[in-house]
Amino acid sequence: MEKKEVTKSRRICPARCDISEENGNIILRMEMPGVMKDNLDVKIDGDILVVEGKKEIPRIKEGEFLVQEIRHADYHQEFTLDDTIDRNRIEAELKKGILHLTLHIKESEKPRKINVVTK
Repeated sequence: MEKKEVTKSRRICPARCDISEENGNIILRMEMPGVMKDNLDVKIDGDILVVEGKKEIPRIKEGEFLVQEIRHADYHQEFTLDDTIDRNRIEAELKKGILHLTLHIKESEKPRKINVVTK
């Protein structure tokens, strides 16, 4: 893993996240305010799901800021995946500043009903 340099104008912070189970899958919803699709990276490194996003603020062309509260930000979050997650079926969608990740559980790991027969 590479180390990131932090300057006064950039901060690295974890993205706020909700995790739920829906329709037999694990759903992660992560806040990524101001992050565009081109500045978002979702990858798997071994058993680790890594999510990184970069919020870029447009520079003003003329003049100076009188107040500057909106900052550039780097989001970084890591999740350890267990063996029940199908690593080939992870889906990601960025919608209105929220990253939706669907982690499909392997069919062999899902609960199933056993039919009982009588003789």
